[in-house]
Amino acid sequence: MDKHLETFISENAPLIDAEMNRLIVSEKAPRSLKESMLYSVNAGGKRIRPLLVLAVLTDFEKTSDDAFKVACAAELIHTYSLIHDDLPCMDDDDFRRGKPTNHRVYGEATAVLAGDALQTRAFGILASLENARPEQVIKLIALLADASGANGMVGGQILDMEGETASLSLEELEEVHVHKTGALLSFCIEAGGILCDASEEEMTQLRNYARNIGLAFQIKDDILDVTSTTEQLGKTANSDAASDKSTYPSLLGIDGAQQQLDKYHLDAIESLGFLKKETSMLKLFADYIVQRNA
Repeated sequence: MDKHLETFISENAPLIDAEMNRLIVSEKAPRSLKESMLYSVNAGGKRIRPLLVLAVLTDFEKTSDDAFKVACAAELIHTYSLIHDDLPCMDDDDFRRGKPTNHRVYGEATAVLAGDALQTRAFGILASLENARPEQVIKLIALLADASGANGMVGGQILDMEGETASLSLEELEEVHVHKTGALLSFCIEAGGILCDASEEEMTQLRNYARNIGLAFQIKDDILDVTSTTEQLGKTANSDAASDKSTYPSLLGIDGAQQQLDKYHLDAIESLGFLKKETSMLKLFADYIVQRNA
């Protein structure tokens, strides 16, 4: 990993973790519910999504007192989606990030409610931002609703489920992942742009970056699912093949999937030309996403 990116992550990830814990602990909720919520929030993770919010501000050389709250809102949505994804009625996974999944520890009903509570907390966080202008707050709430709901992540999840026993074309597979994986990543990039008061032209390029890096992220996940062990991934390896899902390696082979990954990676980096920076934090994240081993 690039040393500048390593420093950026080591400085900011602990602050994101601390803020998420504070935001949940401050809730007036039953102890059992908060325990379940915190279990998944503190189960680990690379924090790529919230860090991308901060990376945009770094590249624009801007600051915002609300940046960490916005970043945490995105990560809470991501965490809720993982809890629900792991349920027996969905992917039926026993492990997530090397630990028993939430429903294996707290039961299915509590896991569902913990996911629900994390989702609604995310919107509460955005609604209570203290420094963003009202129009920025409205944009952020609307954007997160679109990215996480039927038009985004949840819509992608249903497409993913419907495609489990179907032979999807490459275009159909991309449609799944633009929504399921890419929509929330895109929120993080666009949210950073909103906090920076980016121009519409700059927002267009940020969206291009987000779309390409979201697809690259998913292709890398698909490749790792085939080439890594359960211990390396922290979740069940070869789960896609076991559920007969269409993936980039199943459609294109490992070499073809890698070529597609390289294409999206390059397209993402080219979208950052407007920054006029030789090395940007978003570029370093693009490199990291396609080079990671888990």
